[in-house]
Amino acid sequence: MSDTIFGKITRGEIPSEFLYEDEQCVVIRDINPQAPTHVLIIPRKPIPRLVDADAEDGALLGHLMLVAGRVAQDLGVGDGFRLVVNNGEGGGQTVFHLHLHILAGRTMAEGGLAAGLG
Repeated sequence: MSDTIFGKITRGEIPSEFLYEDEQCVVIRDINPQAPTHVLIIPRKPIPRLVDADAEDGALLGHLMLVAGRVAQDLGVGDGFRLVVNNGEGGGQTVFHLHLHILAGRTMAEGGLAAGLG
C-alpha cells in the first residue's frame, strides 16, 4: 500500500490539530466539512479499506467505534450524529486509509449522503 495523507497526519509529518489522540487513532476536523460538525477518526494502522481489515483488526475497529461515541459526546453532538465509513471508490472513498466520519449539526436525510465523504 502506498502512503497516504492520513498516514502522514497520524505520524505527525503533516501538522494537524488533534481533537483526540491515543496510541491507536487520532481525530481531526474534516477540511471539507459536509455538516456543521464533521470530524474524522483515523486509525494509526494503515488499513486501506474496511474490507481489507481482518480478524486481528477486530479490537481496533471496536476501539474506533468507542472513540466515535466519546468524541461525539465531547463535541456536544452525542444525542444525534451519523457515523460513516466509505469503502472503495464506488462507496465514495477517496483516501485509501480506513477512517470514520462523524457528521452532526444538521438534519440527515434518510438514505442519502452528501458526496465527498472520502
